[in-house]
Amino acid sequence: MCPTWEQAEELLLDALKCNPGPWGSHSRTAARCAENIARAAGMDAGKAYVPGLMHDIGRKFGARHMGHISDGFRYMMQLGYDEAAKICLTHSFNNQRMDEYIGKQDVSEAELELIRSGLESAEYDDYDRLIQLCDALAGAEGVLDMEERMNDVERRYGGYPEPKRETNRRLRSYFEEKTGRDIYDICEKDTFRPENER
Repeated sequence: MCPTWEQAEELLLDALKCNPGPWGSHSRTAARCAENIARAAGMDAGKAYVPGLMHDIGRKFGARHMGHISDGFRYMMQLGYDEAAKICLTHSFNNQRMDEYIGKQDVSEAELELIRSGLESAEYDDYDRLIQLCDALAGAEGVLDMEERMNDVERRYGGYPEPKRETNRRLRSYFEEKTGRDIYDICEKDTFRPENER
């Protein structure tokens, strides 16, 4: 289960009051990309938009790296939104491998085990894959070139695992095959700006 569109918007606005930052615009960009790609692929656009908006909701609880994953997962589960909770977990691990996480492992042993066990039991579907792709496309200022975004992340964090990079490229190809269109055209790369949303 996921929140409705209206509930997700309210959850994001509330989260941004707790921890303001560019992550909100990033989330809006990811959600818009997910909605557009899903529609073009014959998937449920609404079912894609909401998890796109919620994937980083764990940032509500402060500036954490890996911690935002466990925070988001627990928060969505507490609210009864198990599908959104799953996306909070899977969006950072497109190969279901803990060693490919980019950023600090600022989590307790209990949080680490929560993430590890969640990944081991998760069965990825096209919505998980779609949010992973959109996370790699979404910037706070709009849709970015995926290669440039991955290079920027590598510069900021000192590395970007090649298997994760290759999976992002495969995800792009996969959804381009499903839609028969260029991902950047579908996502309105040159025109979409998150500040124009709600």
